[in-house]
Amino acid sequence: MFAALGVLSFSFSFPATHWALDGFGPWSATGVRGVLAAVIALTALLATRAPVPAAGDWPALAVVAAGCVIGFPLLTTFALQTSTTAHSAVVIGALPMATATISALRTGRRPSMLFWAAASIGAATVIAFSIAQNHGRPTIADLYLFGALLVCAAGYAEGGRLAAHMPGWQVIAWGVVLAAPVSLAVCVLALAHEPVHLTAETIGGMAYIAAISQVGGFVLWYRGMGLIGVARASQLQLAQPLLTLVWAVLLLGEHLSVMVPLSAAVVLCCIVVTQRARTA
Repeated sequence: MFAALGVLSFSFSFPATHWALDGFGPWSATGVRGVLAAVIALTALLATRAPVPAAGDWPALAVVAAGCVIGFPLLTTFALQTSTTAHSAVVIGALPMATATISALRTGRRPSMLFWAAASIGAATVIAFSIAQNHGRPTIADLYLFGALLVCAAGYAEGGRLAAHMPGWQVIAWGVVLAAPVSLAVCVLALAHEPVHLTAETIGGMAYIAAISQVGGFVLWYRGMGLIGVARASQLQLAQPLLTLVWAVLLLGEHLSVMVPLSAAVVLCCIVVTQRARTA
């Protein structure tokens, strides 16, 4: 349930980023998002007197900071400048497989063949569906999305591993705080060069990606990963692109193909199988 709520939270991220980009430039959006998230995270850590992580946890937290706090937001923001929300969702389609693979290599755990088969079918379905929405035309945005996929998968895998022995909210909170100096530097430099036009949608979008996409959603997500494992939790994210496409239609007015019900049925079946498959 925690992981599923995290996926639901993340599914609004691309539409919210789209709104934020109506008033901020890509660098400004990433910097402001990181700074606001750092204020929230630091406040929570100080209020609860959270213990400082062990020395051995800092390298993994650095991966979380670089991948989930800086790399993924910046690269996907660049992608959304030239790509629709629907097309950008392709990165989420491949993310569960990438996360499970990196986790397996990192931890030595080996999911069963049934798990890999269902995950592969689910990932292939979501990727094919997302690409079909954009008529299979690769763009420069795809390069940004591919980079975002790799860095975010690494951050998910390391964060999920830490959440097995550290409260999930502290994992993302320390990651956000660790990235704060970079976020602040980007924010200051970008705001001096990129114009800002504040509207209700821009403020709402920025508030969401800072408070929920960058902090609140990760609290739920890492908690879920810590309880059921990185590999299984990551497969719930197969549903995220389809949810994002629904929000793209309802909130942004983008066109949605009639393939949605069929794709949703295949993905849900794959999620059920991966949740029941045993891991070694």
